[in-house]
Amino acid sequence: MKILAITSCPNGIAHTYMAAENLQKAGAKLGVELKVETQGSIGVENQFTEQDIREADGIIIAADKTVVKDRFVGKKLLVVGVQDGIRRPEELIQQMIKGDVPVYQAQSKSAEDMTGENKPKQNPIYRHLMNGVSYMVPFIVIGGLLIAVALTMGGVKTPGGLVIPEDSIWKTIESIGGAAFTFMVPILAGFIAMSIADRPGLAPGMVGGFIAANGSFYGSEAGAGFIGGIIAGFLAGYVALAIKKIKVPRSLQPIMPIIVIPVLASLVVGLIFVFVVGAPVANLFEALTVWLAGMQGTSSILLALILGAMISFDMGGPVNKVAFLFGSAMIGEGNYVIMGQIAVAICVPPIAMGLAAMMNKKKFTSAEREAGKATFTMGLFGITEGAIPFAAQDPLRVIPSIMVGSMTGSMIAMFGNVGDRVAHGGPIVAVLGAVDNVLMFFLAVIGGAAVSIIMVSLLKKDVAGVTPAVVGEGAKETPAGARKELAADTAADSAEVTSTVTHNGTATEAPAIRVEKLTDIVTMDLINLNLTGTTQDAVIDEMIGVLEQNGAVRADGDFKQAILAREQESSTGIGMNIAIPHGKSDAVLKPSVVFGIQQDGVDWKSLDGSEAKLIFMIAVPRNSKQNAHLKVLQMLSRKLMDDDFREALLAVTTKEEAYQLLDQVR
Repeated sequence: MKILAITSCPNGIAHTYMAAENLQKAGAKLGVELKVETQGSIGVENQFTEQDIREADGIIIAADKTVVKDRFVGKKLLVVGVQDGIRRPEELIQQMIKGDVPVYQAQSKSAEDMTGENKPKQNPIYRHLMNGVSYMVPFIVIGGLLIAVALTMGGVKTPGGLVIPEDSIWKTIESIGGAAFTFMVPILAGFIAMSIADRPGLAPGMVGGFIAANGSFYGSEAGAGFIGGIIAGFLAGYVALAIKKIKVPRSLQPIMPIIVIPVLASLVVGLIFVFVVGAPVANLFEALTVWLAGMQGTSSILLALILGAMISFDMGGPVNKVAFLFGSAMIGEGNYVIMGQIAVAICVPPIAMGLAAMMNKKKFTSAEREAGKATFTMGLFGITEGAIPFAAQDPLRVIPSIMVGSMTGSMIAMFGNVGDRVAHGGPIVAVLGAVDNVLMFFLAVIGGAAVSIIMVSLLKKDVAGVTPAVVGEGAKETPAGARKELAADTAADSAEVTSTVTHNGTATEAPAIRVEKLTDIVTMDLINLNLTGTTQDAVIDEMIGVLEQNGAVRADGDFKQAILAREQESSTGIGMNIAIPHGKSDAVLKPSVVFGIQQDGVDWKSLDGSEAKLIFMIAVPRNSKQNAHLKVLQMLSRKLMDDDFREALLAVTTKEEAYQLLDQVR
């Protein structure tokens, strides 16, 4: 009999490989041919071939994160959590041998149901939202850049705004860009819904997104924008999911995902938007417009602040459109100052977020920094929507930052008497001569962008804080861009660590230390066979003391805080009397591992309730270019699954014996 297995945990380190090791051992014991594919932090290892899948009698997935199952259609598929792979591998294999496992069918379950037993720890609302945003971003980039190019190369200044001649090639390019923009909100809504309800949710989501973006359905000049798209996406997704759960006769099941669910869900979402959501929103925006007009000329400072906040609140959405339409109407009455303030506020969000992403590596992933280039370019041409991906991903920090920046820029423009004679914003209108007081216009843009950059840099967490560079089981799921960076850093079969501290504590780059086995960074001086601490905190202090005595960690540093911060996320007690505390800190002078034994055991809040007796503490410099700690965790996780190895470690009486055993960890 041939069985395939996949193991994966949220961070792809210890538990991924512990489960793989135990399944392989159980397979050998039961006389079953078993191949394990690990989906860990360094990517997919031992990947199945088409022949493997074709010849397999069944597949076991022991994972705490989503694993794509499309390639296993028609095969017996057993899905459990990674802990089951660690604790009861023989039972899983026996269940497969007995045939007490269902055959996997495509679209037999929803996206939620397919991960029912092993949902990832990442917030599902966030996951659905990010799925929609990831598909929406290319449409923003295409639309924004094509329109910007057309305006730059073919735009002509007129009282009604920048106009491109109808018989020009630039008009065609502008139309293509405009077409891309029309897909933005429907795509966002559609793929949010698809993330929730799988393929049956896609069509209702896109229909709802289209209605949200077109106010004509509910009597509004301004549609509901990308915020309406988010509402439509979640509404469509959960409506479709609810319909899917309705029990129907077997004869109707084949048509449910292609006819019944899409039609009913689209109808429900559309009616809710047309008769419930759309009309009240339209009335609200009409009232806002009247209110703004009433304020004009009575409180210019407050008006500038309100307009700046509205423009950046939803970045091209309905609130933005109300302020923009108000400014455009004032142009017709010969008041260009209102539009001048709006023209500044329009470009601050994308310019600020683009510059912040490119300048601040600690706050943004490499993917975000790359996206920042396009966002900045959109800002130059007054495309506020360029900031949407950043706002959608971290709204509580980004939106307040860009709102304050736009308010600042708008107020500077008001004091500088900046005027804009065309219904458009961004530096492009100044370059084309449509702005009065050009110098003050640019000072307002620079001032507003600077405020937003400072705010977002202060409010956003470091990438290392959101996605710890030293991670273990139970840590939060990392963003897509950070996962790619982590995989790239750990892709080598043998890891390297850079020691980066000089005699005076200044960070510098030093020759890399190659880690192919544990004893490359463990010496006999870093072994303590008689730990005396009786609490977790006492043992941590004791082991850090060993590192300090051996010149691996500075005594005045924050290494302990790094260790405790990691423990607060989740215990590093992995069970079976093992704990692997680890941390990354500027106080670490060189990558090291200290090994200790506490024969009586210490409460480490381990997953299986066992007390920690074998304790490995991993210390890595914060500015290490490589992630050797991941390789060390993987090596330890595999080797510590060996019962004989653990018993031998507990039985050692000398450091020499312990060192010889640790030399086997590779």
